[in-house]
Amino acid sequence: MKLSFSKIKLPKLVKNRYFISAAIFLVWIAFFDQNNLITQIQYRLELNKLEEEKEFYQEEIKQIRADLKELKTNPKTLEKFAREKYLMKKDDEEIFVIVEEE
Repeated sequence: MKLSFSKIKLPKLVKNRYFISAAIFLVWIAFFDQNNLITQIQYRLELNKLEEEKEFYQEEIKQIRADLKELKTNPKTLEKFAREKYLMKKDDEEIFVIVEEE
């Protein structure tokens, strides 16, 4: 028994050369092109991640600017910052640093 493709019933749409061309084009764009769907999804996820990081860093910049303004205008805050961050002391003081072990 010999099979012949001319005897197989296919819908008219599948036999249409424009439909076949469009289907091949869509498959090419979706999977084989340089900017395929998988790449576009990865780019979108990376963009969302970078936008979240941008918002985080913008908030950090606002906070640091507020701290800097406070340090420039308030001498008590400047002294507290110098003592805590850089372990500075007055001449007649002693500093004991306690480090907690985990």
